[in-house]
Amino acid sequence: MDIYTIIFLALAVFIFLRLRSVLGQRTGSERPPYDRAAPTVVQRSQDNNNVAPMPGSVIDQPPMAPTAEPAPASDRWKGVAEPGTPLAQGLDAVFAQDSSFDPRHFLSGARSAYEMIVLAFANGDRRALKDLLSSEVYDSFEAAIKDREKHEQKTETRFVSIDKAEIVSAEARDRQIQLTVRFVSQMISVTRDKAGTIVDGNPDKVADITDIWTFARDSTSRDPNWKLVGTGSAH
Repeated sequence: MDIYTIIFLALAVFIFLRLRSVLGQRTGSERPPYDRAAPTVVQRSQDNNNVAPMPGSVIDQPPMAPTAEPAPASDRWKGVAEPGTPLAQGLDAVFAQDSSFDPRHFLSGARSAYEMIVLAFANGDRRALKDLLSSEVYDSFEAAIKDREKHEQKTETRFVSIDKAEIVSAEARDRQIQLTVRFVSQMISVTRDKAGTIVDGNPDKVADITDIWTFARDSTSRDPNWKLVGTGSAH
């Protein structure tokens, strides 16, 4: 074997080792190649979640934890409803239709939705209201906004606190789930005319407000959002 053959062999080994170090070796744990024909899954960010502060959309259901063990029936509504009460029975009916239902998650979203809706109504924000309300409730709210605009009035509302949000009734009928919530809050609200004269409310007075609102959703729908379907107040 002459000197040139030895040189070429050494060079070939050197090139092979360099390529191996650069390209690596297959280990059996590589990711599959990107498939352009495969569908893309887009996840909503937390900032666009249904329980985010203004602006936002509607209350949604929490994602199910596949490994979580369901709570015993006796403890399922602890802190929300007493066992054997009509409310507990209504929540049982809701859970029977939607096993992902979590009353605490729902109430957290309901509190945010309550503030969002009140402020959107005060600001005349029709776009925000349309995503949060049923068509019937939206029509009622829009009529009030139009009347305010007709008289060239503006409403200023500021929340001081939301002291309580509690489920007072629950119902599951056919595919429809309805939950009624009592909100106890403190807010300052004043309505002024075009000249700035106060026509309703007091900018220096904190008012105690109790509202009874009903939210609903279709338990068989892939849309997890709840919408406001009824409003009332308690004095």
